[in-house]
Amino acid sequence: MTTASAYMSVEQMIPILVSTLVAATPLIYAALGELVVERSGVLNLGVEGMMLIGALAAFAVGVSSGTLLLGYLAAMAAAALLSLVFAFLTLTLQANQVATGLALTLFGIGLSAFVGRHFAGLPIHAMRPLVIPWLSELPGVGALFRLDLLVYGSIVLYLAVDWFLRRTRAGLLLRAVGESPTVAHSLGHPVIRIRYLAVMFGGATSGIAGAYLSTALTPMWVEGMSAGRGWIALALVVFATWKPLRVLLGAYLFGAVTVLQLYAQGFGLNVPSEMLSMLPYAATIVVLVIICRDPTTIRLNQPASLGKSFHPDA
Repeated sequence: MTTASAYMSVEQMIPILVSTLVAATPLIYAALGELVVERSGVLNLGVEGMMLIGALAAFAVGVSSGTLLLGYLAAMAAAALLSLVFAFLTLTLQANQVATGLALTLFGIGLSAFVGRHFAGLPIHAMRPLVIPWLSELPGVGALFRLDLLVYGSIVLYLAVDWFLRRTRAGLLLRAVGESPTVAHSLGHPVIRIRYLAVMFGGATSGIAGAYLSTALTPMWVEGMSAGRGWIALALVVFATWKPLRVLLGAYLFGAVTVLQLYAQGFGLNVPSEMLSMLPYAATIVVLVIICRDPTTIRLNQPASLGKSFHPDA
């Protein structure tokens, strides 16, 4: 292969790599937040609903105020408030976590569809790329350094979550609560408070993920625009066996599968568009089937108290 042809191949691959990073960004935010929630022993299946509420809140406030920063703060607050409702029902009132999470998703889908009718078709200024001096001017790979702030922020979030869980006393306590809340409570640790904070953190990151959809990935409001990404984020946590690095790599894998459907026609693949649209969801099912075939891996890595109710007076 000549130098010119090799350069051309890099030129062709960089746009695909950039698209993969962008497509994976909302998955990273939602999945890392849910990972923290599940490491505390709580299973919140309402990620899809919280993403939609976050997407709508960011778009509505962004359009009304003209400031995306306020939009993102609104998205975080709205999704965190929704997660707080979930936490109250499941942690204080001891409602079933699976049923409550599914209800949360249905509520988020319905509420966003109802309120969002007033914002459909309105324009919004999309998030601008963050240009890194000198690096963005490099031939070929310069496009990797002209991404928006949230793409870089997703990597920072991964580093922060990984450091928090592995290197801090608070992270160790969170993991201990997820493994045995009874023992943690007997040692005097506030199990319910820790779980409340974890659930709200997961809600806030899901709100950011939704906000990214409506202000950066596809800067508009469309009913149901999360398109199942919340469920993929939930699957990512299992796929990653509750490890942050695997969440990051898994999100990029699913991002690449999502981008593949956009570039497949350009590569000359004669595949129906409906089949290509199925790829991310088919990949999710295949990965889960492969992972679940080895129950030992799940048992060794899954928080022991995941999805189980705990009451300090019990």
